[in-house]
Amino acid sequence: MNTYHVVGLMSGTSLDGVDIALCRFTYENRNWIYKILYANTLEYDHRWIGCLRDAETTTGRNLIALDHDYGKHLGQLAKKFISEHGIRPDFVSSHGHTIFHQPQQHISLQLGNGAYLAAHAGVPVVCDFRTLDIALGGQGAPLVPIGDELLFKEYDFCLNLGGIANVSFSESGRRVAFDTGACNMLLNTLANETGLPYDQDGQLARRGTLQQVLLQELNAPAYFSAPYPKSLGKEWVLYNSLASLAASKASPADKLHTACHHIAVQVKKALPVLHQGQHRVLLTGGGAFNVYLVELLQQYLGADFRVEVPAPEIVSFKEALIFAFLGVLRWRGEVNCLSSVTGASHDNVGGAIYYG
Repeated sequence: MNTYHVVGLMSGTSLDGVDIALCRFTYENRNWIYKILYANTLEYDHRWIGCLRDAETTTGRNLIALDHDYGKHLGQLAKKFISEHGIRPDFVSSHGHTIFHQPQQHISLQLGNGAYLAAHAGVPVVCDFRTLDIALGGQGAPLVPIGDELLFKEYDFCLNLGGIANVSFSESGRRVAFDTGACNMLLNTLANETGLPYDQDGQLARRGTLQQVLLQELNAPAYFSAPYPKSLGKEWVLYNSLASLAASKASPADKLHTACHHIAVQVKKALPVLHQGQHRVLLTGGGAFNVYLVELLQQYLGADFRVEVPAPEIVSFKEALIFAFLGVLRWRGEVNCLSSVTGASHDNVGGAIYYG
């Protein structure tokens, strides 16, 4: 096969919902061509937000039940989505929802049981992309860079501003990638404290004042100066960045303003100058809609870099697209996880396949 129709599923730390995208991939002249045919974000109701938010503290028995229940839920969402658009995909490719990610302990858990998902979607499912890499000594993350390498090669850097921000680029002929720090996990938490779901366009952050002491605290953790490969989990953010913000007596606007500067500072540290001339930076994820944050990023990066915000469907659904693509590579038995990114002993073909 050279053409695949795949439904990609992605749920991030922001808990805003499940990103679902029906994508077409064609392999032609040794290049992959992609198109997002249909895409949507299916918001979580209050029950699912509570279940997923509290999963890390529940019992083992409840966690297993939740894994099955969430797999069933994803399968039902996929089946309805497929029915609505009248195209039967070759398979569904699901990232699941991360509950634990502690790479130093060789732990990473994504809910959304593949067997239950396949049984309720009625089509094959590819999932569990991280476990093999972790078994090979890697961090199981980031996973998106192989998609950056093969689908977005015209950009020097791919920067995703999700719950946690991450960057991917080629250096000395090899792909590297890592998490630069928390992003929307900070901004949305602070906005929620004012009664807002998020800080639209960064308007509240723009009105704030930079708090130098808080900025120094946010930038202080050793993670930011550690060499890559490296990746972050929600647990780290809770006990570091969010703890510093919670302890501060600054106003919500000042905290948001300072958090935006912190995010920009860490992105600036993460992006090396690779060549002469201007570098193209692809900006995706929910943070790309934060006008103030995008302005700050361009300001910190300077004239050597051009921050580019693509079409809204790429901003919102790039990760769902790439997880669909990871499924294609797994289906073909081709490398979809890079040891240069994760630190594993070798590149690998990650993912389990279930037939519904």
